Amino acid sequence: MTRNDSPLVHGAMVRWHLSTAMLWLCISLFAGLLYSLQLLQHWPLPKIEVLSPGRIRMIHTNLIAFGFLTNAFFAMLYWTVPRLTGVRVASRRLGWTILVAWNAIVLATYVGLHLGQAQAVEWGETPVWVDPLVVVGAILVWIQFYTPIVKTKERSLYVSLWYFSAGFVWLGLTYIMGNFIPQYLVAGNAAGPLLGLYIHDLVGLWVTPMGWGMMYFFVPIILRKPIWSHALSLVGFWGLAFFYPLQGVHHFLGSPIPMFAQYSAVISTIAIEIVVTTVIINFFMTWKGSEGSLKRSIPIRWFWVGALNYFITCLQCAFQVTLTFQQVIHFTDWVVGHAHLVMFGVFSFWIFGMIEHLWPKLTGREWWSLKLRSISFWTTAIGLSGMFLTLTAGGLLEGFMSLNLVPRETILEAMRPFWFVRTTMGFAIIAGVGCLATNMVMTVVASRAAHADFEYAPYEEQGEEASVGTI
Repeated sequence: MTRNDSPLVHGAMVRWHLSTAMLWLCISLFAGLLYSLQLLQHWPLPKIEVLSPGRIRMIHTNLIAFGFLTNAFFAMLYWTVPRLTGVRVASRRLGWTILVAWNAIVLATYVGLHLGQAQAVEWGETPVWVDPLVVVGAILVWIQFYTPIVKTKERSLYVSLWYFSAGFVWLGLTYIMGNFIPQYLVAGNAAGPLLGLYIHDLVGLWVTPMGWGMMYFFVPIILRKPIWSHALSLVGFWGLAFFYPLQGVHHFLGSPIPMFAQYSAVISTIAIEIVVTTVIINFFMTWKGSEGSLKRSIPIRWFWVGALNYFITCLQCAFQVTLTFQQVIHFTDWVVGHAHLVMFGVFSFWIFGMIEHLWPKLTGREWWSLKLRSISFWTTAIGLSGMFLTLTAGGLLEGFMSLNLVPRETILEAMRPFWFVRTTMGFAIIAGVGCLATNMVMTVVASRAAHADFEYAPYEEQGEEASVGTI
């Protein structure tokens, strides 16, 4: 074992997955910033095929989904699942295999997209020769993390394990549905519903259960108090499982897909927003009485702002999926702002909160710079908020101008100031994430203060780690 390992948890695996996640995040953020310059007519890489804007855009989204988010979730699973079950993961050797194989898959996707080998599947542009490797990777993940869940002697599973268990299955099934069936078996309008399901289910049936399970584990640990309502958390789980798979077609409202499918997607989407609200209520009721934590705990700040963004996202989504609202925002920057708020402002913020909480424990050293921690939070939060508000306002302007049949050239000119602000906010986000990454590196190489672990050490010394998640 390394110096940061416990009898159950392989700390080195958590560190490596978090490190690779931050690497892919930095690359994807620069790709997003680069793509935004095209809208300002300042593309710095003209006539270079492998660096064309369309390919850069796909790199931005795919590295976020499979490079950053998924690696961070793997790190989280290595930390939480053994503690919640009291059983080690299947194999440390398998863990190293998954680490190398998954990041090789991300690298292959990165290279393939640069070479123009993308599929015509949104968020599933991975080259066709990479798709089977992703499915194999998902199977290895099942083996690694289902083993402790199946072997646990705990008589009742904490809600985080409910979400993780379902997410493992949904990852493979969703990927097969979105990348194989439309590619080889179904085409045209018939493939539309499947593509809509894939686009949304990748978020709702992989990112969401991992994110919710992560929040339900770390927030009680950091606040040192139990989750407010275990029953409400299970309502959220079953609501997610029932309603989320039905709403993907709302990405194709106004298309030739049969209207009964579109109407059902609208109803399911509104229903899932009610379900998500139960998670938000559970978070803030757990936090109630710990208001001072926002000042003294930077990890809680990240989780708190992420939960607030989640509420805004849910409220926004319940309106924007209606056919009336779609007449205004369809194909506008409103949708882009919404996507950034949920993927970056919610789940990425929660991951940053996890990193803030775990990194000193993984390195055995206190954070190198408290000031950098604060700068990272405020710069990133302000950058994301500015980007979201700018895209939302620009999207409404764009939509209403289109409804009034304003020429497209005039609309593009009107949008240019909004796009300039968005690029400026992108610089702020990169600066904030850069501060976090710098602090992580400097904590490893320069920090001298030893970290005292008050959250986990007592349980690890007594061999009672399985109870940590249910304080």
